[in-house]
Amino acid sequence: MDVQLIESMGSDLTVVNAARVSFDKHHEHFTKGDEKLIVYLAEHGHWTPFGHPQLQFRISAPIFVARQLVKHQVGLVWNEVSRRYVSDSPTFYMPTQWREKAVNKKQGSGDVVTLSSSTKDAVKNLYKQILDTYTKLLEHENVAPEMARMILPQSMYTEWYWTGSLYAFARVCNLRLSDDAQEETREVVQEISAWIKSKFPISWKYLIKV
Repeated sequence: MDVQLIESMGSDLTVVNAARVSFDKHHEHFTKGDEKLIVYLAEHGHWTPFGHPQLQFRISAPIFVARQLVKHQVGLVWNEVSRRYVSDSPTFYMPTQWREKAVNKKQGSGDVVTLSSSTKDAVKNLYKQILDTYTKLLEHENVAPEMARMILPQSMYTEWYWTGSLYAFARVCNLRLSDDAQEETREVVQEISAWIKSKFPISWKYLIKV
C-alpha cells in the first residue's frame, strides 16, 4: 500500500487568517497567539477555518480498503482507476498475517491465527486461477474489460486521487485511526496523517484525537 501527497494548499497560517477575517485581521507570519487561536477553534468545534487548506493524495490500496474510505464524502472528492478502460494485469493483496474473528464483536478481528499449509496454497491457487481466467476473458474470448472485471476480488489493488480539506481529512483520520478500525485501513490512514502533520503541524496536533 502506498500514499503519496501530490500537492497541498495553505498552511497553519491559512487557518488563523480564515478565522481572523471576521475581525478584518490578517497575519503575515505565524505567532504563539495563532497557536492559541487554533487550540480554541479545535476545542470549540469552529471547523470552517480548517476547511480552507486543501490536500491531494494518490493512493494505492486493496479494493476492500478503498471501499471503506470512499464512504467519507463530505469535503472530499475521489477519482479512481477504472477497469472499464484499464486491462493490465491486476495485483492482489496478500496479508503477511491472518487474524482470527473478534470475540463478542460484529466487526473487527482478534489475534494472529496460523493458517494450514493447504489453506495458504488454496488462497495462492485461487489468485492464480482468477488472474488466468481474467486474462483469458480479455485476450482469448475478446470480452469487454467492463465485463471481465466482474471476476476480480476485493483484494485487488486499485489507485485513486483523493482531494479534500484539512478538516475533512481530520474527520477521516479520527475515525479510521481508532483501535477498532480495520488494520489495513488504519495503515493507509496513518500514512495520510503523517503527510498532513508535516504540512500542518500545529492544526494537526489539535484536530487529531486518537
